[in-house]
Amino acid sequence: MNEDPPSPAPTRSWLDRISQLVSGEPRNIDELLEELRGAQANGLLSNDTLSMVEGAIEVADLHVSDVMIPRAQMVSLPVDAPFDEILRRVIESGHSRFPVTNGDSEKIIGILLAKDLLKCFVDGAPRDVRKLLRPTALIPESKRLDILLKEFRLSRNHMAIVMDEYGGVAGLITIEDVLEEIVGEIDDEHDEEDPARKKLIQVQPDGRIVVNALTPIADFNARLGSQFSDDEFDTVGGMVTSEFGHLPEPGEEVALGGFHFHVTRADDRRVLQFAVRVNDA
Repeated sequence: MNEDPPSPAPTRSWLDRISQLVSGEPRNIDELLEELRGAQANGLLSNDTLSMVEGAIEVADLHVSDVMIPRAQMVSLPVDAPFDEILRRVIESGHSRFPVTNGDSEKIIGILLAKDLLKCFVDGAPRDVRKLLRPTALIPESKRLDILLKEFRLSRNHMAIVMDEYGGVAGLITIEDVLEEIVGEIDDEHDEEDPARKKLIQVQPDGRIVVNALTPIADFNARLGSQFSDDEFDTVGGMVTSEFGHLPEPGEEVALGGFHFHVTRADDRRVLQFAVRVNDA
């Protein structure tokens, strides 16, 4: 009796593993990112392209709670407010979409689009905000951003209300909030740069970059294209001081994450300012 030939699957699996080792193909996200950063260093990808690819990959690990606008910062409109008051709030805020609440209950009954208010200025049109409301999309804080982005595209919604585990309103999130995690900050004509924040990082005429020690690490990353983590420290000063291992004095220097930090100002309690430059490759 002839025996069936052995299955070739184990051989193919073994050859596949050998081939992968020889070819050097990335086997996980970290290796993929390392390959992409190598491509950027070799001039195959621009800094902006690399940042967007990294953002698209990282979005899969983020949840709505990571980027939503908290309830305390929401601009909402009471449905029973006088029309002129609603119009004033819309103009002052510069937003395009607003959660509308039911009087004192703070229950959100719909979303008002600023452009829909134009309908109220047609001759004879009633100024009734209730008739302009769009349905409200409700989502949990735990929803992943990549899934939410797909839902935004399919439903053509641009805003969702975020609910906490007790059924209360935790905040809101827009499609712009999600896209900014991929492509970076998106400013429009209503966005005004905070003068205090602008002064935290200043580029001098000679090319030197002067950085206030209180600069948030996220702002430093966004401005200079770095990838410093803010899990342990919130500010550049805290991060760099930790690298020194002691309270640095003016004139001390340290290299960190592809940047050279030179302490230009400090007192007996904390570092105050750095002169920063990109390390030569």
